[in-house]
Amino acid sequence: MHDLTGFQRDLLYTIAGQDDPHGLAIKEELEDYYEKEIHHGRLYPNLDEVVDKGLVEKGELDQRTNYYTITARGRRELEARREWEDQYVGELLSESE
Repeated sequence: MHDLTGFQRDLLYTIAGQDDPHGLAIKEELEDYYEKEIHHGRLYPNLDEVVDKGLVEKGELDQRTNYYTITARGRRELEARREWEDQYVGELLSESE
């Protein structure tokens, strides 16, 4: 996970939080989060990168639409990231509840 960009990490979180989303659903979710347009030229090369790294699996719904699923390795990377974050902010965030 250390070699991913912040945008690629956000892709992982977005894909993990949905049921086999297609590219447009991922794009819309990220646009809501970033509050700006995400261009295809940014989205799809980054999706291909996380697929190439084995963190996400790409499947085909039809000839025009792909879906994306987090892999077991992707889940492990997300869990490791969560543990790493918790050592720095876990106590701080739990105090505010």
